[in-house]
Amino acid sequence: MTAATHSTLFPRVPDTADAVLDGLDPEQREVATALRGPVCVLAGAGTGKTRAITHRIAYGVRAGILQPSSVLAVTFTNRAAGEMRGRLRQLGAVGVQARTFHSAALRQLQYFWPRAIGGSLPRLVDRKVQLVADAAAACRIRLDRGELRDTTAEIEWAKVTQTVPADYAPAAAKAGRETPRDPAEIAQLYAAYEDLKRGRGVIDFEDVLLLTVAVLQDRRDVAEQVRAQYQHFVVDEYQDVSPLQQRLLELWLGDRDDLCVVGDASQTIYSFTGATPDHLIDFRGRHPGATVVKLVRDYRSTPQVVHLANGLLAQARGRAADHRLELVSQRPTGPEPVYTEYTDEPAEAEGAARRVRELIDAGVAAAEIAVLFRVNAQSETYEQALADAGVPYQLRGAERFFDRPEVRKAHSSLRAAARFGGNDTALDDAVDLPSQVRAVLSGEGWSPQPPAGSGAARERWESLAALVSLAQDFAAASAGATLGDLVAELDERAGAQHAPTVQGVTLASLHSAKGLEWDVVFLVGVAEGMMPITYAKTDEQIEEERRLLYVGVTRARERLHLSWSLARSPGGRPNRRPSRFLKGLRPGSAAATGAPSSAGGSGGVERGFGGGGGIPAPTGRRAQRTPARCRVCGRTLTDGGELKLLRCEDCPSDMDEGVYERLREWRAVQAERSGQPAFCVFTDKTLMAIAESVPEDERELARIPGVGARKLHRYGADVLAICAGQEVGAGGAGD
Repeated sequence: MTAATHSTLFPRVPDTADAVLDGLDPEQREVATALRGPVCVLAGAGTGKTRAITHRIAYGVRAGILQPSSVLAVTFTNRAAGEMRGRLRQLGAVGVQARTFHSAALRQLQYFWPRAIGGSLPRLVDRKVQLVADAAAACRIRLDRGELRDTTAEIEWAKVTQTVPADYAPAAAKAGRETPRDPAEIAQLYAAYEDLKRGRGVIDFEDVLLLTVAVLQDRRDVAEQVRAQYQHFVVDEYQDVSPLQQRLLELWLGDRDDLCVVGDASQTIYSFTGATPDHLIDFRGRHPGATVVKLVRDYRSTPQVVHLANGLLAQARGRAADHRLELVSQRPTGPEPVYTEYTDEPAEAEGAARRVRELIDAGVAAAEIAVLFRVNAQSETYEQALADAGVPYQLRGAERFFDRPEVRKAHSSLRAAARFGGNDTALDDAVDLPSQVRAVLSGEGWSPQPPAGSGAARERWESLAALVSLAQDFAAASAGATLGDLVAELDERAGAQHAPTVQGVTLASLHSAKGLEWDVVFLVGVAEGMMPITYAKTDEQIEEERRLLYVGVTRARERLHLSWSLARSPGGRPNRRPSRFLKGLRPGSAAATGAPSSAGGSGGVERGFGGGGGIPAPTGRRAQRTPARCRVCGRTLTDGGELKLLRCEDCPSDMDEGVYERLREWRAVQAERSGQPAFCVFTDKTLMAIAESVPEDERELARIPGVGARKLHRYGADVLAICAGQEVGAGGAGD
């Protein structure tokens, strides 16, 4: 579940197709109803992109426009695919395929292999590191553990960029790769690795995509059968698509264009794996008739967090920066980000742990707090500091939830109870599903109160408590649900690795935090050499580091703490300095040099037209935007609400209270009539701005931020009548 929607974990299925659209903002509704032709959704962090595309699929299915079995939605992680399937099921769109690229390709390869190639599909190796080690031994090249890991990553990069061993060295040089060994040696190891695979009759993860591409290219009958099955495609996180995945997508599509892609160039942080935002940026060039929808309303973060996020990208350079989205927070105001400098890393970890302890003591749930760092090696210091402070934590990217021994055992016990529970006296007093789960898990070590302190016992209890909490949510949403229904839900989640929330502070790298969010985020080690990382040398690498910090900032809903230390260890030389990315953003720092990027965009829809180029299609040189200033005190405005009022929140208002109240009453009627939330008519800030300026004609009304051409046409006559003190008819302009 994402904070952008704040929906319950198991909401009730909408009654009708139109009910699927309830609660969507205007841009999300545009996404949901644009069901034909190429569609590109440029979605900023926290703008509800998953909500928009799942409602799009569900609306199409429920309205009878899309056949569920003809839709293939692809994303990049099993967890994201599982979440998408769950949301579609909650919206009544059963039967839609939501998979990762690899999962969809493997399914097709397994089905068509006997016909296209003959025999059984070769065995898929889970971990290629051992094969790379064997290849190194065959080449008599000694690799230490770090070189082995990095060489494996280089082979993966070469395969997803469709680079063969003979072309590896020049391709790596052209891409500016920092290779762990001489490129010629990597090429030799790569060739030996491929030979070993063939000799042992196995394939790796990347081969799944390569072989599927080969079959679809070489066997027209197979390609036609796949295209007959799937007519409509949705691709999430499109900025992370590799050249190989893009080729597979093109083969799935054929000469059709029923494709919806969703992404944000400013969240491209996996280029080391072959991901590139070029496919997203160039979408309009490949599909001149595409509809482009921009989502910039940030429902996740406070204006203070959004202001910092926008400021980080304002100094960005490069192609991705030219297509950045300027977010506008929809949340109430919150605390300013906190910046803290420490003498050394242990002091920084202790300081973060102390603040975390204070937050938990003040009532913030541990599961709503995260400590994010650049590299996994930083984790140990924070693990120790949190343990010393008596704070429970979980490591993101460590052992997966459903692979934990206590979870596997609990899952088995629940399954057994579902089958034979009628003979279990422990369930005699259990009157509903949650009490049945508590009774079963009591035998596995769960208790109403957690064990004292931290350590293994606390971690086991946290895992079981997460299952108890999930059962309560499931029962609340599904009246009459049985233990068997819950076990089926757990089976589905285990297959997708869609874990329930564990009550502990999350420790995670910035890369593994992508797609997640918390109420409170601690960004630690935000210093030169770590952010950007030392080995980021080129302009492109530096800009990716900036985007990585941007991703970290936008994980926070309400509170954000950024910190750095002057030395690595106590007594060390204090020669570190804060990250260059914070210049001009943290208090007391000088602004970064160079003119900020003038690119960016407000939300809205662009209909397809001829021509090419990036997204959106260029229409000439973009004018430099002058900063908006408060009309009372002259301060530069950055908060979305203040920009609508054209004044600071705390500057005196000359609002006509009578006009404001009549506008609110009118808005409530319009919202009820259209079945939308009130803010979809006009936000409170826009109503305040109207009541402060009291426009006399359409020209004056159109100048107020938040009153676009569509709303001016639909509501302008009513609003001007209210401002003039006239009565609005029962029908109103909104009918």
